[in-house]
Amino acid sequence: MPKGGKTISRNNCIHRAALPAAALLLGALAPPLRAQESPYFVTYDHHLEEPGSLDVEYFSTFGSQRGGNPFVAPWLELEYGATAWWTTELYLDSQTTFHDSTVFTGFRWENRFRLLDQEHPVNPVLYVEYENITGADKILKEIEGNDVASDFLEPNGIAGRQTNHELELKLILSSDVHGWNFAVNPLFVKNLGAPDPWEFGYAAGISRPLAVEASPQRCSFCRENFIAGLEIYGGLGTADSFGLPATSHYLAPVLAWNLPSGWTLHGSVGFGLNGESHGLLIRWGLSREFPAFGRLLGAILGGRP
Repeated sequence: MPKGGKTISRNNCIHRAALPAAALLLGALAPPLRAQESPYFVTYDHHLEEPGSLDVEYFSTFGSQRGGNPFVAPWLELEYGATAWWTTELYLDSQTTFHDSTVFTGFRWENRFRLLDQEHPVNPVLYVEYENITGADKILKEIEGNDVASDFLEPNGIAGRQTNHELELKLILSSDVHGWNFAVNPLFVKNLGAPDPWEFGYAAGISRPLAVEASPQRCSFCRENFIAGLEIYGGLGTADSFGLPATSHYLAPVLAWNLPSGWTLHGSVGFGLNGESHGLLIRWGLSREFPAFGRLLGAILGGRP
């Protein structure tokens, strides 16, 4: 075969190998076609991440403290749809307390397992999370046991010396009815590094898009791009002292704005409902889904799409 033929054949092979990788890269960077993001910060609904999709999320909590310095606690979430019934997620937590310091407070590994196929009047999801966090953690992703605002007054240098290894379980019960979502999450937490009793908590939410019917044109400010709701969450004591005494509780309006570009903006203002709670919790966040991530990663690691 002539040398020119070999060159053409080699180029064709390169083109055939490059095109799938380029298509996967473009798919990962292109604006995703996806379901709308939930507006909740604490409550979970039954909708899992799409298989093969990676959701990158940045959130933060600002808290005011009675008798102490306010704080800002940002965290990063990497959420991956492993299968249609399993979503896994990694959290990286940190916080800055005004007039104190900035510290990294640990990580969490979360897994959600859908227990039933298809949609049902009530959709149960099992939530299992391992936490390796210090006593200085302040993201307030959940309220458990007898957690109260005064627990956060300890300086970072002291609180950071304590490391908690915890198992957190939730039963997510969620339903979609005529555009509305209703969700309830009972919470069970066990400190694996101490003989402490089980701790309990709860979260519940209700939300709905401002419009259920989609507009024919692609737009940023269409009403269906906004999802508003309300969530309430708090602690329920422990196995030794179950109930409402010495617990904190919050009520928070929530809002998510799903942009056509694939980005979602999140916001919430939470109000403490009793004297054991922080007076104000302001939360905000930004998230972006990459639907072709699983195929792109498989092409990189396995040499094929």
